[in-house]
Amino acid sequence: MKELGIDIETYSSYDLKSCGVYRYVEAPDWAILLFAYAVDGGPVRCVDLASGESLPEDVLAALTDPAVVKTAYNATFERVNLGRYLGKRLNPAQWRCTMVRAARLGLPLPLGQCGEVLRLQAGKMKEGAALIRYFSLPGKNGRRYPADAPERWATFKAYNIRDVEVEQAILAKVRRLEVPAFDDQLYIADQEINDRGVLIDRQLVENAERFDTEYKAQLAQQAKTLTGLDNPNSPAQIKRFIQETTGSQVETLNKKVLADLKDQLTEYPDAQELIELRQDMAKTSSKKYTAMLKCVCDDGRIHGLLQFYGAARTGRWAGRLVQVQNLPQNHLESLDYARSLVKRGDLEEFTDNYSNPTHVLSELIRTAFVAAPGHIFHVCDFSAIEARVIAWLAGENWVLDVFKAGGDIYCSTASKMFGVPVEKHGQNAELRQKGKIAVLALGYGGGVSALEAMGGARLGLSEDEEKEIVQLWRKSNQNITKLWQTLEAAAIKAITTGESVRVNRGIVVGKQWGMLTITLPSGRTLCYPRASIGVERNDGWRGDHEIIEYEGTNQTTKKWDKIRTYGGKLTENVVQAIARDILGIVILRAREAGLPVVFHIHDEIVVEAAPGQCLADVEALFSEPIDWCRDLPLKGAGYTTPYYLKD
Repeated sequence: MKELGIDIETYSSYDLKSCGVYRYVEAPDWAILLFAYAVDGGPVRCVDLASGESLPEDVLAALTDPAVVKTAYNATFERVNLGRYLGKRLNPAQWRCTMVRAARLGLPLPLGQCGEVLRLQAGKMKEGAALIRYFSLPGKNGRRYPADAPERWATFKAYNIRDVEVEQAILAKVRRLEVPAFDDQLYIADQEINDRGVLIDRQLVENAERFDTEYKAQLAQQAKTLTGLDNPNSPAQIKRFIQETTGSQVETLNKKVLADLKDQLTEYPDAQELIELRQDMAKTSSKKYTAMLKCVCDDGRIHGLLQFYGAARTGRWAGRLVQVQNLPQNHLESLDYARSLVKRGDLEEFTDNYSNPTHVLSELIRTAFVAAPGHIFHVCDFSAIEARVIAWLAGENWVLDVFKAGGDIYCSTASKMFGVPVEKHGQNAELRQKGKIAVLALGYGGGVSALEAMGGARLGLSEDEEKEIVQLWRKSNQNITKLWQTLEAAAIKAITTGESVRVNRGIVVGKQWGMLTITLPSGRTLCYPRASIGVERNDGWRGDHEIIEYEGTNQTTKKWDKIRTYGGKLTENVVQAIARDILGIVILRAREAGLPVVFHIHDEIVVEAAPGQCLADVEALFSEPIDWCRDLPLKGAGYTTPYYLKD
């Protein structure tokens, strides 16, 4: 036996979606019901564990045999569940995830949808969802067993077998993409990070959740007293009150509208106060405390915070459970004091100290992640990684020179744009913000709308000023603007002719298996399925012109659909993918150096360091040159803290 393809069906009273697989298997009533498998691509067999059958001895031995590769679709689920079944944590180095392989080809993550997109003859059985609800989840009267519905159980076994057949058919197709060795190693490192998990300050989290609930109830009562509304959380009632009080009609209550509206209603104090109360009551970031309590495991740690290749277009990680990729920033100077008040558990004392408790609770979310006793966090990240990578790719040497000299890229950009010296706290300092927003917003072909999305209006910029910033930035970064055109032209040529086109820094744009492919300097390949060239007509800016189309998951509808792309967007994908690979190299270096990463966010890693492991050890991982981008100036800077925060 060389390869064992596996799919299991399980039971647990814990909700998998909200608690994650590591907590899911800790339920006292957890069980594996069915175990379907294929040996070396052969016929699929199903072991009915729920009915008393046992795994064959050779299959049981294979689960821990390093010579046998185990494959599964979303292999983390099978590996963690089978680890619980065997009473030991299974080594991720022995596993290969077919879902990850599909994601590398730009295919959708759900098994059924992936099979449909690949147009498999036999797809995932539609009955599966109902059968899982019946046998794998608690019913109103408790758990249902095979004897409760023998015919359904037989169908459930057929469903389990079909899943392995579909997975094997998908695996046969996705194997064709050659994956660089570092990325396979990175998957193993990722699984080890999720297995390791990160400790939370449970007392802080429990009290913060209670504070949030109780304080928002107080706010709701204040709003009732102020307005006489039955339900001051009802958007319809709030809109009606504002209209009746001020004569102004409000279409939506999103954050930006509320902020603008509050400033406009100075003559209507009741309406203004209601808006302030609504802003606090609607703050949802504190729900992360509830999410933490749902998924924290018996060891006090949260496991499974990150999904490898969660973003199929770039290969970047996606946040799961607590969504660490989207944590509120903290600017509070007295974090220690605020934490101590929450841990004491007295809401009245907390509200006496802080006029905006919901805001403070939001800022404390990061600090709920703590180092284990006797350890410390070393947090380290890259400085302006995307700005460095895009300049390196495009050959925008003046930008690289700024980074090599340790300069401030925002000041230098503003200086080049406006032709005057710009110092952060000195002459022409007011221009630095314009340089900053330009660097952050305009690297991928965006214009005024990109500046707006980055907060141009909030900075007081007029539309004319925004247009000027776009023009000056592009004039100052002509090699970057040329890169957009280069990538778009290469993609069109590759799709149209099938020829491979080598562009900047050895990037190869080609076409394979009907996909547009972009092979990065690291050797990893980005894939755009069923790529084609269409024509966009009556474009007021460019006139009739060719457009690049491919199939992918529409981020709005979440359905598989035709998507358009262009040179700026391709540049964004490539830059973010290269930045991801660079961070991946750092994660692998940390693994090799015995520096345990507990999670990472964007361009930052968090190491739970033991005594003797110092910050300099972590920072050194960031500055060491990488073979395929040795002339890219990279720099990491970090800090040490007992709990996670944004320094």
